Amino acid sequence: MAAFADLLAGEERLCSSIVGRADAVLGLWDRLSDTWGPARDVRPNQPLLVTDTLPPIPADPEVRQVRSGEVDRLFPAAVAMYTEEVGVSPLAEDAGRSYRRRVNDLVRAGRAYARVVDGTVVFKAELAVVTKRTAQVQGVWVAPEWRGRGIAAGAMAAVVRDALLRVAPTVSLYVNDFNLPARRVYERCGFQPVGTLATVLF
Repeated sequence: MAAFADLLAGEERLCSSIVGRADAVLGLWDRLSDTWGPARDVRPNQPLLVTDTLPPIPADPEVRQVRSGEVDRLFPAAVAMYTEEVGVSPLAEDAGRSYRRRVNDLVRAGRAYARVVDGTVVFKAELAVVTKRTAQVQGVWVAPEWRGRGIAAGAMAAVVRDALLRVAPTVSLYVNDFNLPARRVYERCGFQPVGTLATVLF
């Protein structure tokens, strides 16, 4: 790690974040903060959760894969989620063209889910990383006006169920330790902690 940090410290920072196992990320950041800092945010404790069983709660039948012609409908929800979670808008760079391509790619690959009510996305999630072993859920978001109505658990159960049956033998995600409502939802869906990640945001 020390050698890698020395190598990186001599280079211009091009990344927008450092993400990984908490001990590795925080150890690397200790060595890089003087040259790459300051960070916009450091999230030192992000539980990594996994499940390999179908959720023990009913899945919301209204949650489905987003169709190819619905990118325009999904995109505002994706921007809202990103801005809320990361703290900056994905539209800031290149007017959001690269982020829109990312959203479009996820929809085309059948990895974007949503619940749509009266033409508006009220829940969304994506399978951002898929391997033979796991599908990683990211971008989980409930529209602010729908929060507190109890839709998140059933919606997540629908995502997990489809991912396990169609995509991979396990489903994983990581969550900020301070996001207690989300952690309760994931626990209800059968997720178990298997490690701790950390993120440094620039």
